[in-house]
Formats: sequence, C-alpha cells, structure tokens
Amino acid sequence: MATQPSTTPSRIRSIQRTALTLLVFAGTLNYIDRATLAIANPLIRRDLGLSIADMGLLLSAFLWAYAFFQLPGGVLVDRVGPRRLLTAGLVVWSVAQAAAGFVGSFWQFSIARVFLGLGEAPMFSSCVRVVRDWFSPRQRGLGMGICNTTSSLGPCIAPPILTFLMLEFGWRWMFALMGIVGVVIAAIWFAVFRDARDTPLTAEETAFLTEGEEPSTGAQVTFKEWGGLFRFRTTWGLILGFFGIVYMTWLFQGWLPGYLEIQRHMSIRATGLVASIPFFFGVVGSVGFGWVTDRLMAAGFSPVNSRKLPIVCGLIGMAVFTYIAAETSSNVIAVACISAAVFCNGGSSGMSWSLASVAAPANCTASLGSMMNFGGYIGGALAPTITGFIVQATGSFEDALILGAVIALIGAASYILIVRQAPIQIAELERHLAAA
Repeated sequence: MATQPSTTPSRIRSIQRTALTLLVFAGTLNYIDRATLAIANPLIRRDLGLSIADMGLLLSAFLWAYAFFQLPGGVLVDRVGPRRLLTAGLVVWSVAQAAAGFVGSFWQFSIARVFLGLGEAPMFSSCVRVVRDWFSPRQRGLGMGICNTTSSLGPCIAPPILTFLMLEFGWRWMFALMGIVGVVIAAIWFAVFRDARDTPLTAEETAFLTEGEEPSTGAQVTFKEWGGLFRFRTTWGLILGFFGIVYMTWLFQGWLPGYLEIQRHMSIRATGLVASIPFFFGVVGSVGFGWVTDRLMAAGFSPVNSRKLPIVCGLIGMAVFTYIAAETSSNVIAVACISAAVFCNGGSSGMSWSLASVAAPANCTASLGSMMNFGGYIGGALAPTITGFIVQATGSFEDALILGAVIALIGAASYILIVRQAPIQIAELERHLAAA
C-alpha cells in the first residue's frame, strides 16, 4: 500500500480550492433562486390573486419535483460525473427561474417551479461526489461543511438582495435577472472543473485521497447496485433522519418572511433584513460542525460516529429552540431562538451529507446521498404545505412550529437507532445482490 502523505499534495489542494469556490457560488445561487418565491410572497399573492394555502402549494411544487428527481439524479451524477450533470442542471434551473418572471397564473408558475426543482436536483449529489473524489476521509467533514454553507448563506443574503431587486425592478425582473446569473455560472463550472475520473493521478495523490478506505474499482455504479443500497438499514436511517432535517429547513426557508410579517407584524423592508439573521448563523453552524467532525475523527471516532454525534445533537437543538420560539411573545427571543435552530440545522444538514460520503462505496456516493436527499425533500415538500394549511386554519404559526420540533426529535431517533456504525462495503453490497 502506498504511504499516506502527511500534507495535501499541491495539485490536490489547488483542485480542492477551485472546486469548493465554484460549488459555493453555484450552491448559493441555488438557494437564492429557491428563496425568490418566499421573498416575493405578498406581491405575487396580490398580483395573481392567490391565498395563503395556494402559496403553500406553490412553494411545494418545486420541492416535490426536487425530491423525486433525487433518485435518478444521484445515480446519473455517479455515472455521468458532476461536471456534465451539474452544468446541465444549472442551465435547466436558470431558464426555469427566468421563465417564472413571465407567468400569469398559478399553474404557469407551478410548471416553472417544477422545472426549477428538476434542474436543482443534482446540486448536492454533485457536491458530495466532488468531496468524495477530491478530499481525503479526514478532510471531508470540513469540505462538505463548506459546501453546505450555501444552504444557509443563500437564504442569508437572499432577503436583502432579492428585496432590493424586487422593490427597484419588480418581482418579475427579479426572477429574470437571477436566471441570467445562473447561465453564466454554468458556463464557468463547465470550463474550469474536471472530474476525478478524467484526471490522471500520481500514486501519492491516490494514496492521499483513499486513506484508510477500501480501494475503488473505478467502475461506474450499475442500476442493480443502486437498487441494492435500499437493502441496507443505514440507507433507510439516512432517509428518515434527513426527512426531519429538511422539514425544518423548509419550515424556515419557506415561511420565515411570511412568519415575520404575519405573526410578528414586520414590514416587507424590515423583513428583508431580519430574515437574513438566522441564516448567517446557519453558515457558522455548517462550518463549525464540519470542524468538530474532523476533530472527532482525529480523536479516534469512526468516520460514521464522528458524523452521527453532531447530527443528533443538532436535531435535538433544533427541536428545543423551535419550541421556545413558538411559545415566546417576544420578537427578539423568537428571532434569537430561530437563529439558534438554523445554526443547528446548518450543522446537521452538512454533516448528513458528510456522512453519506463515508457510508457508501466510492462509486455509490452520489447515489446514497441522493436517496438521503429524496427522503429529506419529501419532508421539505410537506413543510410549506402543512404550515400553510395550519396557519390558514388557526391564524397562527405556533402549532406549525411545535409540529416541526416533534419531527426534528423523530429525525434524531432515526440516526441513533437505524444508522449502523460501519460503512457499507463493496463486498457486502455484492453479497446482497447475489442473494437477491
């Protein structure tokens, strides 16, 4: 076996920095584009004559498409590579985003949001594959944490940016301008990034990237292997646990501006600033949890357990702080608690993706990640709709927030009780397939 180099080879370090920079730009745009509907919620409801429940359904149209395309999207990333598939996804979602600026009805808007979901689906499967391919196991916690900062960085900067564009140019031009930006980023990604399979590596570089792991066969994942992943309890633990994380993600991303306006009686301009505060803490949580995960692994925790512990702590923290936000009458305490919940959410989300990077064979990484994300976005798709109906029925967000806290606790239990301590091995997967 080749000796593991003590430092990151210079070419690998350069590739890591370039890949992370581009993925952060693409991922941040991904989340800004998702936020456009939430930011323009009051104006779109007024112009198109939509109810609060209608808006909940419209918010979910993107999420259902995003969830169900996770399953083919992940295996396509493993087979085609993140360079090509993420480029195609960027183009599709950016065209759909621009098209949303020209809609005239609920159903036209729904179609645009469906294609936004289809295009965005390969984003995080591509991230987890890039991190698996270009980072050693002891670097993947922080690497995936940095990628996942976009899930909070985008919503953090989206309210002031999108509110400015909406107030200056109108909500229709806001959608169109963001679509143009996406096409530009797609061209840059395709021109600059290269997949690991298309890059000849030295023995030193290969040893560094595969430290402590079973060697990759280099073969593309087959559809039979993809289906075989569903035979493992770890896969189902990730699916169920991530359901809780993403339900909480979209409880806040889908309805935080509306919550601040309806429940806390803030103006649109004030909401544009206040709604960004919790997501700043989400960025800190994502990076911070990644750092803690890598330190736990350096201290002797297994690759799986070094990720499970922060995830579970984050989910419990989400439940506690969301419950307090639901019960307090103070706007300051509510925003502070939601900020703490989003901090925990950012960390748990990032480390769930990092867990996927060590829980499956190398050629199945994006496939397992996409299965996890499929479960997550079933929760994400339900959150805006359920919240919208609860608010319309009760006139308050209190019950919706308490329900989210309960779902977060169920997610924590899924990671504790179902996800195995050992990763799925190639030989184990082959045995399951042979016995089928």
